[in-house]
Amino acid sequence: MFSWFDAKTAKEFGTTMAQFFIQRMPLSAGLTEKQFASKAKFVLEKMKTQVQNFKQQNKLNTYKTAQMGNTFKWTLKDAGYEEAYVDQLTTWFIAQFQ
Repeated sequence: MFSWFDAKTAKEFGTTMAQFFIQRMPLSAGLTEKQFASKAKFVLEKMKTQVQNFKQQNKLNTYKTAQMGNTFKWTLKDAGYEEAYVDQLTTWFIAQFQ
């Protein structure tokens, strides 16, 4: 029963994925919109692979998924990304676990 609420691993993964994105898509990169979109697509494909590996090794319930998404979202917000973009990324990230 208590393992249902143990979201430590999920939260760590959310932070790791947000940092992965931040490192590859820094705000100060000075990319044009087209370059940013192209690079973001590449980065999201790399993230998708990591998500698939994580899903195979970890069973997530609703609570753990929510905690992971929240950690992902706030790590990106704290890094200075636009709120609307962070919301889109978070929605994409959580959808990978559906």
